[in-house]
Amino acid sequence: MEGGGEGASVAAPLNQWRHDAWKLFQFYLDKTTPHAVYRWIGTAVLAFLYALRTYYLQGFYIVSYGLGIYVLNLLIGFLSPLVDPEVEPSDGPLLPTKGSDEFKPFIRRLPEFKFWYAITKAFCVAFLMTFFSMFDVPVFWPILLIYWIVLFVLTMKRQIMHMIKYKYVPFNIGKQKYGGKKSAASSNSSSRGD
Repeated sequence: MEGGGEGASVAAPLNQWRHDAWKLFQFYLDKTTPHAVYRWIGTAVLAFLYALRTYYLQGFYIVSYGLGIYVLNLLIGFLSPLVDPEVEPSDGPLLPTKGSDEFKPFIRRLPEFKFWYAITKAFCVAFLMTFFSMFDVPVFWPILLIYWIVLFVLTMKRQIMHMIKYKYVPFNIGKQKYGGKKSAASSNSSSRGD
């Protein structure tokens, strides 16, 4: 019985340390939320380091292929609406299908922060896998590359056709400009200048 009590007393500080470390990690992760550009720059640096390492080692093509498939899957979630009108009818807001429909904002199935976080974790895991030779499975890499490119093109073609069919654009580029009626003040000032 004493052994069980001693094991529990050793596990309690370990669990407390793990909990404190997770809280600290979550605190800094939450602080990065508004800094999207810096987050993506950091992920790009990490991706470059991974590519440099795999190039230097001339291997780990299966790891890279799996990473590419995972990133493609995340990209599809990032570009897809939360509620797909083809799959599930909803009582809530749907994408407008006609120009006269009411505007409804585009809500992603995978939000930008979760998209970034998942890609960053994936590159970290893939980078760590390059330190273990058991993941360096010998394959003919050009076939994997061609297969991934074909998969990417077909998947993006399907996604773009879906965007065209349901008339949505998953990107916000600046503030929307409207070409409606000019205000009376602007038309009066232009007539005074003549």
